Amino acid sequence: MKSIKISLEMAQRVKEFVNVTQDYPYEILLKSGKYVVDAKSILGIFSLDLSQPIVEEVYADECEDLLEKLKKFEA
Repeated sequence: MKSIKISLEMAQRVKEFVNVTQDYPYEILLKSGKYVVDAKSILGIFSLDLSQPIVEEVYADECEDLLEKLKKFEA
């Protein structure tokens, strides 16, 4: 599992983030406080407090290509 902090403060960034994550078969979760949502779900992401950094967890051993694409969202 890989874990990084990301920031998704604007709706456009959420859309870009989901467009990247939906192309990968890995399980990707976002955690904000006690809430956990699927990172491929726009509605799930909007249910989180986006004013704070969110923890992204990728459940895959070889996911460097995904992490490279998500660097622009790091908090």
